[in-house]
Amino acid sequence: MTSDLPWSANTIGGMTEKPRPPEKPTLDGLEAKWVALWDESGVYRFDRSKRRAEIYSIDTPPPTVSGSLHVGHVFSYTHTDAIARYQRMRGRAVFYPIGWDDNGLPTERRVQNYFGVRCDPSLPYDPSFEPPDKPGKQIPVSRRNFVELCNRLTEIDEKAFEDVWRRVGLSVDWSLLYTTIGDEARATAQRAFLRNLARGEAYVSEAPTLWDVTFRTAVAQAELEDREQPGAFHRIRFHAGDRPVYIETTRPELLPACVALVAHPDDERYRELVGTTVRTPLFGVEVPVVAHHLAEPDKGSGIAMICTFGDLTDVTWWRELDLPTRAILDWNGRLQPEPPEGVAAGPYAELAGKTVHSARERVVELLRESGDLDGEPRPISRPVKFYEKGTKPLEIVTTRQWYIRNGGRDASLRERLLARGAELTWYPQYMKARYDNWVEGLAGDWLISRQRFFGVPIPVWYPVDADGEPVHSAPIIPAEDTLPVDPSSDVPPGYTEDQRGKPEGFVGDPDVMDTWATSSLTPQIAGGWERDPDLFAAVFPYDLRPQAHDIIRTWLFSTVVRAHLEHDSLPWAGAALSGWILDPDRKKMSKSKGNVVTPMDLLTQHGSDAVRYWAASGRLGTDTAFDTGQIKVGRRLAIKILNASKFVLGLGDVPAGTPVTEPLDLSMLATLAEVVREATAALEANDYTRALERTERFFWNLCDDYLELVKARAYGEESGDPAAAASARAALRTALSVVLRLFAPILPFVTEEVWSWWQDGSVHRAPWPAADELPQGGDPAVLAATSDVLRQVRRAKSAAKVSMRAEVERAAVRGAGVGELAQADLRAAGRIADLRLEAAPEEGFSVDVTLAPAG
Repeated sequence: MTSDLPWSANTIGGMTEKPRPPEKPTLDGLEAKWVALWDESGVYRFDRSKRRAEIYSIDTPPPTVSGSLHVGHVFSYTHTDAIARYQRMRGRAVFYPIGWDDNGLPTERRVQNYFGVRCDPSLPYDPSFEPPDKPGKQIPVSRRNFVELCNRLTEIDEKAFEDVWRRVGLSVDWSLLYTTIGDEARATAQRAFLRNLARGEAYVSEAPTLWDVTFRTAVAQAELEDREQPGAFHRIRFHAGDRPVYIETTRPELLPACVALVAHPDDERYRELVGTTVRTPLFGVEVPVVAHHLAEPDKGSGIAMICTFGDLTDVTWWRELDLPTRAILDWNGRLQPEPPEGVAAGPYAELAGKTVHSARERVVELLRESGDLDGEPRPISRPVKFYEKGTKPLEIVTTRQWYIRNGGRDASLRERLLARGAELTWYPQYMKARYDNWVEGLAGDWLISRQRFFGVPIPVWYPVDADGEPVHSAPIIPAEDTLPVDPSSDVPPGYTEDQRGKPEGFVGDPDVMDTWATSSLTPQIAGGWERDPDLFAAVFPYDLRPQAHDIIRTWLFSTVVRAHLEHDSLPWAGAALSGWILDPDRKKMSKSKGNVVTPMDLLTQHGSDAVRYWAASGRLGTDTAFDTGQIKVGRRLAIKILNASKFVLGLGDVPAGTPVTEPLDLSMLATLAEVVREATAALEANDYTRALERTERFFWNLCDDYLELVKARAYGEESGDPAAAASARAALRTALSVVLRLFAPILPFVTEEVWSWWQDGSVHRAPWPAADELPQGGDPAVLAATSDVLRQVRRAKSAAKVSMRAEVERAAVRGAGVGELAQADLRAAGRIADLRLEAAPEEGFSVDVTLAPAG
């Protein structure tokens, strides 16, 4: 059997003939050997000459470059690689790119810690700057210097990532490598944004925004997570003339930001207060009492204060009730130096400049002194919103931000995006519910701007009026053929650099895009949208998006949004969702928890095929525990493949066209044909686990039963019948060819090694096996029945504590299927002198073994 690969095993690396099986086959060194040869030969290179119907395209996740990969990455990327390898063997030209997601907060944080710097955009660029040899207290650097350091460190990290992926054996086309901060990615992201803007899908708005005070940036809804935090309810007295009105709050420090009290319209206790005003404690501000259906009569005192802003419900009340704004928090999470309008400066001076925590403590002290604190704070535990990468609770501040419409405020768009989810094929199907729940629960549009530095700049400038104020309503837009641009250093058309920031001049938008705003365009970036129209037409929409299930709300959904808006289509036909890797305590592995396992030591110690075997044991959508025991099983399997293959090939060459004639041989191949059908059906459904399980079970049975049954005949020892011996050898070689190809998507190194011992080309370009390529007419029951009897004979020898080579004087077999037994092979394998068969109606076999006398 040969493949269509334009190179063959007898020419790789200067070889002049096929290597023979080594005397002592080993897994050691296979990765280095075959990674180099695959790279040299281009075995995984995408053939762009193929038609769309002949192409299988994968939108591969670009891992975030911020330190090191962990074994969870190897787990999920192996799943995708198995699918890619299978599709390649099915004759498809596989478009399998790889990229690095190297912009965003994780990279900036790593650069700050690694080099001991922090970005200060007000500083000028220093072309000779070098970071300190021993980072200490972070020193300020210009934005351009900071970005250069980000690029420097990501290049180091990316090389380490590539080394791991090559060692794992990912069959990506490395010539298609991209980075999300590279020129092509930046141009793509900016082009998509400008088109969103032109169609009215991107817009700017000044509004309450979830804000991380540590990173000093806005946070989108998709990046939130609730964390249980300790807190306390404070019962505080407001004044309605002579009547006290008590509210309960966990945020007493926001009293100076209070703009109203709110009660449910059906709450009889407060109905007479609605439409009147009450006076705030400490600050003496008259605020209205209003009614709203979101007020909870059974929570606390049943009446709540509305502050601008304590939580998202405050934002809803503020917007729907058209309330004023009294903002007191700045971008650093401290109370602003000056009180909001209408708030007494004297009491507020006690709080100005304090952190939220310190301000809370001081307000409680002041309330005690004034007598407006009713009792002591009551401890509670409550969920608090955090940025998923942050360490401090989020605040809400009013900022000017860019948004893309995603159905959060447009019911018709939301319905269209739900329909897109229904068009998509989900692996597994139940993951669709997560998508639907997310879309249905959207509370606002997609906030894409970030107040950071290492990212894709918002490609917009603004004219500056005669008073030196930016005119945000008249943005200056670059031409698409000038992209990418950086408004902080590039000049808009019609202006000169010396006009930057001056009256009648211009300013650049200071923000960058959220990393998801770029990652949501990976199909366009990798596929050459607008840059390489022929390639894009050949691969888009892609066949598959593989990813983790926890980023359905971010990466998957945002990619659907961008493709829907730009192309009026899904970005891919199917989505394959991997589960999480769990530590031995069944907790998710993550860097933040400090329970990750880095893969390189595992790959070196056990071999890449063994680690891939463990990874393939985890089905799509299913969380899987990290298990070195399973990795060791995989290594034993790979070693067995080496040794069994050496045995089969050591039986001698088999002339082409040698017929398989013996019932046991035909039975084995008929069993294998069924395995091929099952494995193929499983892989068509992306169920690589089922395909592996079925192939592995057959392989061990082949080694444990069939090989033992035919060994003597294959050597020509049983009857001296050359045709019978040739039948066994031909059947074994046929089975070996098929089994290697079935294992190849999961165990690429050992299968390629064995394939090179006797076949031309690469097993990874060999055609996927088909059931009809195997000899027909065999009855699987023959092998099953004969193996069953042989196992019972062995069991009897084991019980008698004698060697498996001990002679059997007589074996009496009784059962319904005795006519199916391959008697000659059974006698030889069991060393049975007298084999007696008795047909009986009962299912299965009973075997009575009489061992030959010792000596």
